[in-house]
Amino acid sequence: MSPSRRDFLKASAAGIAVLSQGYVFGSAAAPKAEIAVRLTAAPDSSPSMLKPRKSRAILSAVMLLAIAGARGQAQAPGSNGNSSPPAQTQESQRALRTREFLGLGRRPDPELASDGEKIFGPTCGFCHGAEGRGGQGPDLLRSPVVLDDDKGELIGPVIQNGRPSKGMPAFSSLTEEQVRAIAEFLHMQVELAANRGTYQVQNIVTGNAQAGEAYFKGEGKCTTCHSVSGDLAHIGSKLAPADLQAAELYPETRGNEFGGARPPRQVTVTLADGKKFTGSLKHLDDFYVSLEDAEGEYHSIAVAKGVKVAVEDKLVFHRQMLDRYTDKQIHDLTAYLVTLK
Repeated sequence: MSPSRRDFLKASAAGIAVLSQGYVFGSAAAPKAEIAVRLTAAPDSSPSMLKPRKSRAILSAVMLLAIAGARGQAQAPGSNGNSSPPAQTQESQRALRTREFLGLGRRPDPELASDGEKIFGPTCGFCHGAEGRGGQGPDLLRSPVVLDDDKGELIGPVIQNGRPSKGMPAFSSLTEEQVRAIAEFLHMQVELAANRGTYQVQNIVTGNAQAGEAYFKGEGKCTTCHSVSGDLAHIGSKLAPADLQAAELYPETRGNEFGGARPPRQVTVTLADGKKFTGSLKHLDDFYVSLEDAEGEYHSIAVAKGVKVAVEDKLVFHRQMLDRYTDKQIHDLTAYLVTLK
């Protein structure tokens, strides 16, 4: 195992996680260029400027993990609960994809790990903690010996010979099978800490459906754009509760789960001389904006000084609501949407 891979696994095992949700758009423009991107809001919504994105190397990995997690969470249509055999299978597939992405190697044997837990607790737990995360002794989940080990070939000699200079006694009475079980237990702990794909969302339907319906039709103003007999018809049967709540809060990142295919966003480009181009947005970065106008003509325009780009954003109300929702409103609304079978 390379030092960089080991360091990555150490960070994961230590519980370092980055959650990236929502939509970030735009970045610092090239010298002598201006990008004025505005959000076209509903009549009762105020426009807001999009914030710059800071390029970071780790963001790509985080987004890949987020995509891997999102692809594995969907539940088969018609399911009424938070978990079903198909959903559990997808959870396993998500864990497998995440393990491969992180380079964690083989999946630990749950049965052997369970046997190892029974041995590890009374034998090693008094120093290293019940889960090997450290106590009087060091955290074993970040140990290079554990991370580089496969089936006890590195962990075994340390257990059986000890490290007297560091205060660790030898456990020479343990059999090879027992040492192998302890090693498997430690590998399972690394798996549970590093592989975020093993996380399973528990029941989140804790709100009041009647209060959620009242919010949907009243204060939340959801009926302004949505209809329980239109785009949200049978939505409770199409999405698992966790995915439903995610789509409710972050509709852009959840794709087209609400109401099928979403029409392309409209954009208006105003040149320095005042000439305007309007059409469906095809591409936008710091240097070029591309659109297709009503006649089907494709335009690619360099984003230079004086060029302004106004992008329509019909989800601006959702973004503004993230600062206004209370936890109760979110859970009540989710409880109501789940009933729309």
